Amino acid sequence: MQEHCLAKPGAWSDNPWEHEHPVIKVGPAERGKIFAFLSAGGVGVKGGPTREVADEWLHRFPGDATVMRYIGRSGWNDLAFGGAISDEELLEAVDESYLLVVAKLPKRLRPPGADPAP
Repeated sequence: MQEHCLAKPGAWSDNPWEHEHPVIKVGPAERGKIFAFLSAGGVGVKGGPTREVADEWLHRFPGDATVMRYIGRSGWNDLAFGGAISDEELLEAVDESYLLVVAKLPKRLRPPGADPAP
């Protein structure tokens, strides 16, 4: 998963809270924004532009998709590895999270080759 995340234009790994697993950001270091929270059991992603859209994951995959603590109200979900969510869908969720986060960056801070969501 980390390899997939880091293949995105302008993506880089950071460990701001000195946890076992990194977060993946996009944008310049001082203004970089997280688009994926990696863990041993899954990945945290921006599940949609609103909590209502992100809730679709919870309905489709009860038990394997949960609202992230602290930032869940903003549309962030934890998606579990090895459960009902296929690897392809997990990668697509990371891709969508990346596009949603890039779209919120000022145009001058968006990395070359990053195409934000419409």
